[in-house]
Amino acid sequence: MLEQRLHPNELLNIVGETPADNKEGVSALRYWQKMMAGWYMNNAFRQQEFLDYLCRYSPIFSPLSVAALLQRNLLRTFVTEPIKKNVQLAVRLRQEPDIFRDSDIDIYKNYAYLLQHLCEQVMTDDCFDCEKARQLSNSSQGKQILKYFCNEFSHLEKAHISTGLTRLRAMKDLLTCLLVVITETPLKDAPLPFMRKTQDGSDMLTLEEYLAENRQRIENLYRAEAFDVNDYAQKETHGRLGCSPYEIVKDSQIHSATLRYYPVPAGVKPFNHILYLSTPLINKPEILDLAPGKSVVEGLLREGYRIYMVDYGHPTKEDGQLGLDFFAKTVHDHCLDLITELHPGSPVSAVCYCMGGSLLLPYLARRAEERISAGLLMDVQKVCLMAVPVKFDDSESGQGPMRSYIRKNYDAYVMEQLFGSVNIPPQVIDQGIMEIQPGVQYSVLMGFYERACQADAMKDAAPFLFWLTHGTRFPARSHYEWLSKFFLDNELMKGEFCLPSLDPDLDGKPVNMNTLQKAGVAIFDYRGTRDPIAPPGSCVASEIWGKVGAGNQTIEKDIGHIFVVSKKLLAEFLGWINDFLRQP
Repeated sequence: MLEQRLHPNELLNIVGETPADNKEGVSALRYWQKMMAGWYMNNAFRQQEFLDYLCRYSPIFSPLSVAALLQRNLLRTFVTEPIKKNVQLAVRLRQEPDIFRDSDIDIYKNYAYLLQHLCEQVMTDDCFDCEKARQLSNSSQGKQILKYFCNEFSHLEKAHISTGLTRLRAMKDLLTCLLVVITETPLKDAPLPFMRKTQDGSDMLTLEEYLAENRQRIENLYRAEAFDVNDYAQKETHGRLGCSPYEIVKDSQIHSATLRYYPVPAGVKPFNHILYLSTPLINKPEILDLAPGKSVVEGLLREGYRIYMVDYGHPTKEDGQLGLDFFAKTVHDHCLDLITELHPGSPVSAVCYCMGGSLLLPYLARRAEERISAGLLMDVQKVCLMAVPVKFDDSESGQGPMRSYIRKNYDAYVMEQLFGSVNIPPQVIDQGIMEIQPGVQYSVLMGFYERACQADAMKDAAPFLFWLTHGTRFPARSHYEWLSKFFLDNELMKGEFCLPSLDPDLDGKPVNMNTLQKAGVAIFDYRGTRDPIAPPGSCVASEIWGKVGAGNQTIEKDIGHIFVVSKKLLAEFLGWINDFLRQP
């Protein structure tokens, strides 16, 4: 016998008000337990550093040195060494080294599991069954099932450590939508999640249209088991990235870095122009080769360019001691020497993304200095920059928030103790990125759920989502130098950034960036007004170096940092740089 239907608000009241609701309305993530633990850990390592100093410089066998030695050994044995071992083990296993973030990740997985199994109650042959939904929300047994699930969701939400605009907020929006669809009843005095809006902010859909659209969304997510987006991206991509075949150039490996060569596809007439691609140290290079239609490599291969790309690989313990002189000079020298040997006399241009360009620009200036000194013409005449920051200050560049975060949170001694032997994991970099992109976890997941009405759109997003959550480790010494030399000291803009050279007159001296103009290097700069990682005020290479006013080109668009995920924007970009590269 059917009873009065449950109202979605009644079910949401069972879940209750939890950290997932973000009632404070803040977008930044906050972990109060983590902040307290971090304060304790930093002080423990600082105390260890102080005791090391006392043991080293106090008179031998003095009461002070004996007391310091005893305290240091106790501190190391029971506090700092266990912390180091646990963190380093997690990094080696490619797991989350932060136990608080790891706890939240477990909650996301369990929440996704519950969503999947709640949907199972209203599915028949992987299709949403309205009659089952009515039975679930009308019958006594069905109501008990719904209330059981809501209690389980409540337990998970209350165990969530972080606050702010989190992934859990997006998952709760999806739960709310699911409860509305099951009960076929709108919320009281609250907007419907995923309701499309008109320009004036009113609802675009009727309730029936809304329910039909969201049944489709729920079906697609259920069939693909995509409520946990990270697991879905792993399954959909089979743990692999990249759509263009390549080979490793013989004798190119130097430490963990190698040089890839992408052959021109069959049926495409080769164009006698070499492109050297440089990507950031922290990201997998497949950001330039994500998927068909979303690949810089694929688009340039269609034009017949011969493409080489440096791949920094997975840095080892030994690589952690390599500084920017290696990654900004030795690697590029090695790669370009190989390229010029294979293609003598062919024109060479560079295409760079983000940090890959920040390091390649001073390299090209040093290369220009060396060749001019030797009486040679510069062999790399053009460079295309994609969201490449070069200016770091507290005002004009837009890098102020990140500089402030680094000053406040970065401790070189603690970082060396924790990660010196295993390198900086991507999760640590991700924490800093989230500080300058508040709510990014929420917006990425909500964007995925919103596109879930179309199964093809979900598949289309999978390669980017997998790339986003599978970075590589940043060599420890280079990470320190990147933050200190670029972000904090702004050495490149001040003319203080130094690189090695075989020319004794240049070795270890500051790079003269104005040599790019003297050598006739033209710069194409592509930047986005909505890019918090490389703000337009930071991407100013084309305005100050190279052939300013006589060959340089600057394109500024209303885009974010990773515009290559948009087929439309990427096609537009590829058209611009192809025109730029083919200009005499």
